[in-house]
Amino acid sequence: MKKPIVAVVGRPNVGKSTLFNKIVGSRISIVEDTPGVTRDRIYAESEWNGIPFILIDTGGIEPDSDDIILSQMREQARIAIDTADVILFLVDGRAGLTSADREVGEMLMRTGRNVILVVNKIDTPKLPEDFYDFYELGLGEPVPISAANVLNLGDLLDLIVEGFPKEEESEEEEEDIRIAVIGKPNVGKSSLINAMIGEDRVIVSDIAGTTRDAIDTPFERDGQKYTLIDTAGIRRRKKVKEDIERFSVIRAITSIERSDVCIVMIDASEGVTEQDKKIAGLAHEAGKGIILVVNKWDLIEKDTHTMGKFEKTIRSELSFVPYAPILFISVKTGQRMMKVLDLAKEVAEQRAMRVPTGQLNAVIADATLMKQPPSDKGKKLKIYYVSQVGVKPPLFAFKVNKRELMHFSYSRYLENKLRENFGFAGTSIKFVFREKGEDSID
Repeated sequence: MKKPIVAVVGRPNVGKSTLFNKIVGSRISIVEDTPGVTRDRIYAESEWNGIPFILIDTGGIEPDSDDIILSQMREQARIAIDTADVILFLVDGRAGLTSADREVGEMLMRTGRNVILVVNKIDTPKLPEDFYDFYELGLGEPVPISAANVLNLGDLLDLIVEGFPKEEESEEEEEDIRIAVIGKPNVGKSSLINAMIGEDRVIVSDIAGTTRDAIDTPFERDGQKYTLIDTAGIRRRKKVKEDIERFSVIRAITSIERSDVCIVMIDASEGVTEQDKKIAGLAHEAGKGIILVVNKWDLIEKDTHTMGKFEKTIRSELSFVPYAPILFISVKTGQRMMKVLDLAKEVAEQRAMRVPTGQLNAVIADATLMKQPPSDKGKKLKIYYVSQVGVKPPLFAFKVNKRELMHFSYSRYLENKLRENFGFAGTSIKFVFREKGEDSID
């Protein structure tokens, strides 16, 4: 089940970034960044009372006139409407209600989405007289906070998690494989999708409605249902000159979160770029299935070693996703196009696979016999028991005598042994280590 998405919307200088930073700071744990992967701080994976969610900051607007303020505010609101389960509409309690607040408030109210009206910069228990003007927005009872002073943030976070969809409301059909096609602009994402849903496939339906829905294309092939998610190209940060580019990154991030498998498209004529690393890193951090698809292969002059050399370069540059299969295609000529969906289906199945506990412990026992666990100061690591406690991605819980003795290199060795025996192609594998006496995570 996907993590709920919370978007912070509001006009400039109301404290959006301050609220974002406070929520993802010491009061809430942030998922550890993957080494070597750049993450823009416009979003963060966070949690409150054990409930994980993604927080998006739609701030960063530097408008030149009031007209631009309103147009970009509308764009922010549309992004929030398109992507978020809960929208935090932040207003300035010191400045009072403004025309820009009214316009965006009316737009949000008409959507029927879950909107929490948050009045920031209320630094004392006594509310200012014009606080009650915010009731005019028709968005329910305003929530007074001070992001800078961390006042009432706990109450706000309680309201946020109460607004998340219930489990039975948010579960997707198990047989529907959701595939996000991600990559730099002009790498061929839309062309790939158009090719995959050609005349030889049966389109189930076209979903009309919001921008978020419009980029989803459900179809069926050989009895398997798929949904293809087209995403805006993600540019390097220094090329993001307008806020609309920032919004495209937000759309891509949320599309990744809604997917089962991510097709990371790489331009063969450019090779692996820093932006390709970032995009693959987003999918890896989200724990999604990953396929590395090298497009425009027809443009490359080849000999018998070209593909092998290119694959070696990819493995070196994207060393944090060694599990991801690589496929060389040409959307223009149709080369290997039919293999993309077959591979996506295989990766989705691998990501959802469960290993019987008996087989799992047998493999780990053999692995420890072949290579002795590490030791330190005469104390040797002992692995008592292993069980799979989760899927999508696969999660394994190890019961050990001392967690600190599990070196990274030995953990990687055990992961490789699991892959040798069970596959798990295209998906990351997560390990958690518990000592005797600690609560089980399942």
